[in-house]
Parts: sequence; C-alpha cells; structure tokens
Amino acid sequence: MFIKQFRVGGDRNFGYLVADPDTKKAVVIDPSYSPKKIVDYAREHDYDIVYVFNTHGHVDHANGNERVAALTGVDVLQWQDEDPRTGQKVKDGATFPLGDLEIEILHTPGHSPDSVCLYIGDAVFTGDTLFVGKVGGTDFGQGAKAEYVSLHEKLMTLPEGTRVFPGHDYGTSPRSTIGEEKENNPFVLRSDFSSFVDLKKNWEDYKREHGIA
Repeated sequence: MFIKQFRVGGDRNFGYLVADPDTKKAVVIDPSYSPKKIVDYAREHDYDIVYVFNTHGHVDHANGNERVAALTGVDVLQWQDEDPRTGQKVKDGATFPLGDLEIEILHTPGHSPDSVCLYIGDAVFTGDTLFVGKVGGTDFGQGAKAEYVSLHEKLMTLPEGTRVFPGHDYGTSPRSTIGEEKENNPFVLRSDFSSFVDLKKNWEDYKREHGIA
C-alpha cells in the first residue's frame, strides 16, 4: 500500500493520498487547503483518484472540497453521503473497494458527531479523533463520552501494529501505531471516563508538568 502524507496548511493540517500500488487506484483524504498539491502529485505518479473523503465536516478539513471535486471530477464523501459510483453509503462498517485494497468506515463521534476514521490495509486515518499522544477536542459531557467510546471500542480494538495517521501534526511525531498509543497516549491510558474528562479539563497543566508542547 502506498501512503503519501501532505502538509496542506491551516493549523498543521495533514492531507493524504493512499493507493493500491498494483492497480494505481487511489483515495484522497482531507485535502483541505492544498487539494491541487495532492492531485498534481497523483497525476505525476499515474495514480487514479477514485474517492475523496473528509474525516469530518469542519471547515479546516473540508474547505478544499469544491476545488478537489473540480480537479478530479470525484464527489467528496462525508458521513452519511452516498457514493454515486458504488451506491454505498458512508456509514459505520461500510466498505469501499480500492483496487485490491478496501476502505472500511469507522464511525468515531466525539470531536464531532460526523467524525469517521478510514481503515485501509494496516493503516487508519484518524482525522481529529486521535492524534499522536493526544485526542481531539470535545466538550466535557456527551462529546467527551462519545470520544471515549470511539477510542476504546473502535480504534484501540484494531491490531497494535496498525499505523495511525492523524489529521493534524499535533503530537511528537507525524504518525504512530495503535500499540504505541496504547502505551504512551495519556488519554488512552486513563482507566475510566471520569479520569479521561479530568485530563481534558486539566490538559494545559498536564502539558506544563510533563514538558509537552
């Protein structure tokens, strides 16, 4: 599987090009501020973009939608959209063929109700649900609860070798693995929801105490 991570602008946003190297079928994820950069790279390397996904609809991930659609002729898909090519709806557990690979949709609400992660091969593209050593921002009530469930019942159940590619370069590294997050992410390590929320409420203090940027 081919993965190219792009620094697309905004607040350290990442966009992605993921492809099956044999068939050259490709998906673009969160092109946002720099869709042309990703599309140009795909064309230069003969990748055929057949899908474009947003991990959620916040403007910093979706502001390039009109441009990328014009460049590729491919409709951008978000949670609950229907892909006109396959007729498949973007819902939890849905799969989309990508050459010899498969894109599986994991609905991971919390940061936003429409947040999804894309599980492809041995990699998961986590948007603003999971960063390296951090998690996405939420309220301290229902949003936090939904995120806690998404983390523990969806993402942390993936194989530990699964590579993690987040939506922003907010952590100590631009990528990680599920195993590394289980070992090192202070939010994942919290033993219950109450302590998870407590860390969210006191995150600035925690960062200062532990020298986290």
